Amino acid sequence: QVQLTESGGGLVQPGGSLKLSCAASENVFNFNRMTWYRQGPGKERELVASLTVGDTTQYADSVKGRFTISKDGAKNTLYLQMNSLKPEDTAVYYCNANILSRHWWGQGTQVTVSS
Repeated sequence: QVQLTESGGGLVQPGGSLKLSCAASENVFNFNRMTWYRQGPGKERELVASLTVGDTTQYADSVKGRFTISKDGAKNTLYLQMNSLKPEDTAVYYCNANILSRHWWGQGTQVTVSS
């Protein structure tokens, strides 16, 4: 059973930065794709950024130029560097990994952007 554990969330002021981590229980290069999703208050879960095994990235339009997804194979960890944070980025952020049709989710980490 794959386990994903997010960390790095917290309270930050608008314009600030946070770096989220998603530690996987196995080699991150085993996954076809790893993805960050988020769910804000009263909103549906949405894709934030994804990274394929071939290093192809995808970003939501709302975070392009501000967020960067990356992974470290030596640490089996996926990252999300978030800069120039806005109040609308407030959400629970979830890590997802898949191998073909099998998906696994982390428990989520709260990010709150507020002054």
